[in-house]
Amino acid sequence: MAKSFDVVVIGGGPGGYAAAIKAAHLGLNAACIDMYINKDGKPSLGGTCANVGCIPSKALLDSSWKYHEAQEGLAVHGIDVKSVKMNVAEMIKRKDAIVKRQADGVAMLLKANGVTWLQGRGKLLSGKQVEFTPHEGEVEVLQAENVILAAGSEPIKLPMAPLHDGLVVDNSGALEFTQVPKKLGVIGAGIIGLELGSVWSRLGSEVVVLEAMDTFLPMVDRQVGKELLKNLKAQNIDVRLSARVTGTKVEKNKVTVEFSDSESDQSMVVDKLIVAVGRRPYTEELFSADSGVNLDERGFIFVNQSCATDVPGVYAIGDIVRGPALAHKATEEGVMVAEIISGHNTAINYDCIPSVVYTHPEVAWAGVTEEQVKASGDAYKTGVFAFAANGRAAAANETGGFVKVISDENTDRVLGVHIVGPQASEIIMQAIIAMEFGASTEDLQMMVFAHPGLSEVFHEACLDVDGKAIHSAKRKRKK
Repeated sequence: MAKSFDVVVIGGGPGGYAAAIKAAHLGLNAACIDMYINKDGKPSLGGTCANVGCIPSKALLDSSWKYHEAQEGLAVHGIDVKSVKMNVAEMIKRKDAIVKRQADGVAMLLKANGVTWLQGRGKLLSGKQVEFTPHEGEVEVLQAENVILAAGSEPIKLPMAPLHDGLVVDNSGALEFTQVPKKLGVIGAGIIGLELGSVWSRLGSEVVVLEAMDTFLPMVDRQVGKELLKNLKAQNIDVRLSARVTGTKVEKNKVTVEFSDSESDQSMVVDKLIVAVGRRPYTEELFSADSGVNLDERGFIFVNQSCATDVPGVYAIGDIVRGPALAHKATEEGVMVAEIISGHNTAINYDCIPSVVYTHPEVAWAGVTEEQVKASGDAYKTGVFAFAANGRAAAANETGGFVKVISDENTDRVLGVHIVGPQASEIIMQAIIAMEFGASTEDLQMMVFAHPGLSEVFHEACLDVDGKAIHSAKRKRKK
């Protein structure tokens, strides 16, 4: 007789394991199937985020920034440091230890909550049956009352730039360099490409980023994007827009990259090449043709606002459905679905999901950009305030960037907040809370912010919407 579960989750990433744990919290018998094998050949939970994405990349970003600060950023504080060296092997070792701790922590949480961890591949069949193919052992079929598909995504491959023996790599390979490349090429000026390029640039690589589009970070507010691009160029990261890669060739441990820009066909030789042109939903062998699950025109699993597929009792979450490929989005969708299965009425406000680029300075945003609200024809107001006028930023020698607030002209409700500057990833959460509760900029203007603090820049930007910024010599005239 087939094993039976209230909920079977296929995928053990941020969305999948959160869904399974929440289902267990709500009294459901849950199983989580995950097929990932780490570089040591062992099953590892946490998905792309914990193993080769969010967590390891942030570990390297943190290590590389500390090195950069020791080399170039401490003298201004009166700290004289000589002969700073980077031990790449130790940096990678630290990153691996953090990854293992995160993955082991997820395994502990599943066990503590009574979730069955099934190590292998899961495939949805008709009738909410799930074919489970373990890494070791025989195939079996599980019966589920509810199924949650949470298989995540994988890097998009470029036929003109195939991966090659540690020389041409995807984001996973870029986390494993054993030495600093003298010259590093990056295809794609998206979040992944910019973050990984920043890591190796800080450690001494000459970094050239090739972006096929003519707009830098098109999903970001234009004013913010221009500021980040200016800062990256100041860090000697060479970002070339309208640069379309046409071919690559590997010879004598070097990579020749051929590309065309608005002027001519060009080529460059690099020691390593990172292919970071985005990710696509991982749906290969995830469900059978007769399962009843359908894809949309972009190859994502079709779901409604509650992440329900066309099959009653079957849901899909995270990177395999519409919306941005963000770990925190997947997590909240997993929790939402588990609650819906348990009979709770719950939903996610997709207008209040933050996005972050962990470069230096950081970029974070939520809600509409100025370009979007302008295109809609709705009346709006903006307020902008620079970190240069903030005491805490000056004390930390982190005065680059600004906070931009967009509000409705008529209701004053906050529509979008865009930050480029220090700790943008933390400050944006204040904006998320405000937007979730429908706050106006006047509400935020009346709040007391701690001094000295970086968050005061957010406060002043809200004041600036109505021309009331205190620490600005160029005060707007209130209408």
